[in-house]
Amino acid sequence: MISDDIEVLIVDDDHDVVEAYQELLEIAGFKAQSVTDPTLVLGMLKRNWSGVIVSDMYMPGLDGMELLAQIQQFDHELPVIIITGHGDIPMAVGALKKGAVDFLQKPLQPKELITLLEKYLPQRRQIIEQRNTLHTTTAEVLLGESPLIIKIREQLKTIALTTKDVLIEGESGTGRHTVAKLLHQNSQLSNGPFVEVNAANITRTPDLQRSMISARSGCLCLCNPHHMPIETQQWLCRFLLEQERQGKKEVRVIALFDGDPTESVETEQFLPELFYFLSQVRFNLPTLRQRSSDITLIFKHYIKQSCKKLNKTIPAIDKAYLAILNRYEWPGNVLELKNVAELYAIGIVKLAGQERSKPLDQMSSPLDDLVDGYEKQVIEDALYLFSGRINEVSSYLQIPRKKLYLRMKKHGLDKAEYKVRTTS
Repeated sequence: MISDDIEVLIVDDDHDVVEAYQELLEIAGFKAQSVTDPTLVLGMLKRNWSGVIVSDMYMPGLDGMELLAQIQQFDHELPVIIITGHGDIPMAVGALKKGAVDFLQKPLQPKELITLLEKYLPQRRQIIEQRNTLHTTTAEVLLGESPLIIKIREQLKTIALTTKDVLIEGESGTGRHTVAKLLHQNSQLSNGPFVEVNAANITRTPDLQRSMISARSGCLCLCNPHHMPIETQQWLCRFLLEQERQGKKEVRVIALFDGDPTESVETEQFLPELFYFLSQVRFNLPTLRQRSSDITLIFKHYIKQSCKKLNKTIPAIDKAYLAILNRYEWPGNVLELKNVAELYAIGIVKLAGQERSKPLDQMSSPLDDLVDGYEKQVIEDALYLFSGRINEVSSYLQIPRKKLYLRMKKHGLDKAEYKVRTTS
């Protein structure tokens, strides 16, 4: 296995050659490692190794092109510089087409090799840095440890750094918009705009054209594109095809679907050609009921987040209540669970339209005192949540303003104490 401090891996079956290359690179200040058996290379690689491979083309057992193909499959962003014999330009061009970043001809010119390494090593380090950042971000935003969500995170890390068009399908509340934003924020177009458009509002082609102009040098997030007129879908097909032909990405398109887009293709609502363009990279987000092992983790995360925001102590969570959460179907998916957790954080236990107080371990006070105490706590939490804005508190607690003021007076609560204070 290559150690983390190695910057260059030299692959050549000639012992004298690799020794000469290694000595050259070490004199130039690079940390290099060599291998004379190309079949061992794949087993030496780490997924996020931040170095560059320099490989000879002609080797017994596994030639440079075959090794390049293996490396591309392992990590298509790992830079490979191919060294060819004098006059093998067609073969070198073939290597570039298959993923090599550059090539050098024998006899090798040290200055040329060092120039290429100075170019590609910083690029590789930047890619690894972006991957590490994305790994942390996805784990924090796409919560869960179930195999289904881990697979989505891995897929996202593979695709995010590219500018490929993407199709994301899934039920409402599964995180489609979250994935779309992560893809944009970590792409090569992240400095450009992120424009969200509901295709149901696009009634003619100029509507879409204006949106594409707004999203230029960035991303257009198109919700349910099968709702657009067929002629508009045809125009988008031509636009995407032209981008592909020119090899220049003016606008990245991320399409979101409420369900299975193939059904819309079968009913002739969705143009098959457009489906083809958008589905070359396809995310299918699992429902919460498909990854029920994540429910407790997500619930606790959002309670902790809400309590931190409200400066409240994290409440105890009864195991029986967690069991209820895990049995529930969650038609609103993660978004519904998040709302339930936020209510729980302020003392309101709610599930599937039902509200009830938390179970008590023992009756520490008379019932009337407990009821009064609970009422005061709920009102106080709502005042804190809405910074003392009575209209919003009244609406949230579903109680007339006059009655709310009477209850506040009863418990000695003053809205002014909950208003957000600013300092000049």
